[in-house]
Amino acid sequence: MNLPDIFLEPWPWYFSGSLLGILVALMLWLGSSFGVSGNLDSICGIFGADRFTDYFKFDVKDRLPSLIFVAGSVCGGFLAANYLTLEGYSVDTAASTVEALSELGISNFEGLQPSELFSLSFLGTPQGLILLVGGGFLIGFGSRWAGGCTSGHSISGMSSMQLPSLVATIGFFIGGLIATHLLMPLIFGL
Repeated sequence: MNLPDIFLEPWPWYFSGSLLGILVALMLWLGSSFGVSGNLDSICGIFGADRFTDYFKFDVKDRLPSLIFVAGSVCGGFLAANYLTLEGYSVDTAASTVEALSELGISNFEGLQPSELFSLSFLGTPQGLILLVGGGFLIGFGSRWAGGCTSGHSISGMSSMQLPSLVATIGFFIGGLIATHLLMPLIFGL
């Protein structure tokens, strides 16, 4: 069975953006927010962290829309990468990005992401450990400190005009610029 090309090619930004807007409105209507990091609290609570601290005591039913969203994101990503991508498809990466990453030793841009960064062999390198452990810590700490992750603040918070979300989003962009222009060259210069 061959799927129509509409399912195998990237969708235009205006179509995907419209679907995202509908999803955000639906989640707000369900009493939830569009975000991922809050689900880590939910998962900890489900697996018994409430025995150690009252922070994780909550009714799982209240968090069900967000948990379904995360499960759908993981399943959808798996299906898209393994069954809904044309064979030999490569992301169209800007020439300036390819040039900048090539200076860091990242040169294979075939597929959905550079294989030098997204492979099991990369995890065993010093750079891989720094990015995995250090990046994981910074993302976890930052999203807890900011009261949400990039998707929660930048999509849900900004769409409901929350000033803390604007401040958090500005911080995310500043952090991304620092990581791109200062930390990545340091890490890959090891």
